[in-house]
Amino acid sequence: MIRLRKIEPTDLPYLYQWENDASAWADGANHNPLSQQDLREYIAHTTGDLYRDEQLRLMIMADGASVGCIDLFDLDIRNRRAAIGMYIAPEYRGRGLGAEAVKALEEYAFGHLDLRLLYAVIATNNEPCSRLYNSLEYIPSSILNGWTLESDAILWQKQKK
Repeated sequence: MIRLRKIEPTDLPYLYQWENDASAWADGANHNPLSQQDLREYIAHTTGDLYRDEQLRLMIMADGASVGCIDLFDLDIRNRRAAIGMYIAPEYRGRGLGAEAVKALEEYAFGHLDLRLLYAVIATNNEPCSRLYNSLEYIPSSILNGWTLESDAILWQKQKK
């Protein structure tokens, strides 16, 4: 069982480790190392309000441990949609925590925030993530050819029921 919570200053060591995991850079928007100071400033200035910050990062907690983080970003207020990004620490992968985190984020985004559509852009060579979104009834709506230098990508979408 997981829970999501707002980031706190004590999360700095986790964020520092995860944001500087170069193996994840091909799948995300970050392509360079971040300093602890960069992350301290981010933590200090984020409000935890998606509409104010246009991004919401939440820590994924399981059995009292920080196992990853999940984001809503690329907010389109008029069309009530946002993208999902997620990082699960390598030692916690393969346990279903990502699926639980996405479900919890959906409940919050569709229920509390009244978004009507969530989407994720997943590299075609990232089979675990594609299986995850497929299992959660996201629809593969398009192939984004040449999306990254390493791979094409699939745009997975889910609409509020």
